[in-house]
Amino acid sequence: MAVLAFVLISITRFLAYNEKNSGFAFTDPILSLFNPIDVTWLTFGLIYIGLFTALFSLSFHPENFLVAIQSYSLVFLIRLCTIYLLPLDAPITTIALTDPVVQFFGDGETWFRDLFFSGHTATMFLFYLTSSSKKLKVTFLLCTFCVAVCVLIQHVHYTVDVVAAPFFSYASYRIAFLLNNKLKK
Repeated sequence: MAVLAFVLISITRFLAYNEKNSGFAFTDPILSLFNPIDVTWLTFGLIYIGLFTALFSLSFHPENFLVAIQSYSLVFLIRLCTIYLLPLDAPITTIALTDPVVQFFGDGETWFRDLFFSGHTATMFLFYLTSSSKKLKVTFLLCTFCVAVCVLIQHVHYTVDVVAAPFFSYASYRIAFLLNNKLKK
């Protein structure tokens, strides 16, 4: 929990710092096929329903819950590194993906340069990986796909950001899973 708290505080500070820096943009052949559409509410509806469902179901499986927290922390540590090492500007046609809960409770800051790779897609895929229910696994996998499509429809991320996210999630999950298994022995 301490690592998770550190990561969440660090990512917030880092993203504020990162917004002031410049990066580079490129033409995404997939995004150039269509104009963006604002699907913010659908995206965050899927994310928050997935989050609450995952937290509820993981509360019955403490070992999976621990692996999920550790995996999530690793994903965001990796995101910090990739964002720093590969500074990207948002696609020119992006429509801001503004979190309605953060808007309501927080300062409402919207980040545009937290690219490579999609944290929303990565998080949903972690729910899939850490779920022990087959029905929830299918649901989370479908939600991962839907969130990925939503961030692309809104031009929030480049296609490569979205495609890379599950790979980083899986790598983080495997590291956390293997470390936990090693510590059990």
